[in-house]
Amino acid sequence: MRGERSLANAIRGPIILITVGVLFALNNFSNLGFDKTWPVLLIVIGLLSLMRRGMAPPPPPPPAQTYQPQFNPYPPPPPQQGSYSQSTYSQPVPAKGGFGGSAPPRPDPEPPKGDAV
Repeated sequence: MRGERSLANAIRGPIILITVGVLFALNNFSNLGFDKTWPVLLIVIGLLSLMRRGMAPPPPPPPAQTYQPQFNPYPPPPPQQGSYSQSTYSQPVPAKGGFGGSAPPRPDPEPPKGDAV
């Protein structure tokens, strides 16, 4: 890993120097001025930085930490009488059957009472 990292650092200077030379050559021998081509220099520097980071070894994982429960000096409150957890309500046993089998039967509807003429 150390050799790869030093390689990235070793080629950084020459590549930037070559890029600057090409940009000045474009300035002198073409219609492209340095004022229009200087962002290429930023792009090359960014690519070299990405290459250097890509060759770097990944950071080591953080050390494993075990959970230490915190001491609570206050005991939990006692359950109150008549609370939901101490309710005497018992749930009815569900009826056996298919869909809707546990619902109570509906009473037959009475015919509407109206004035008979």
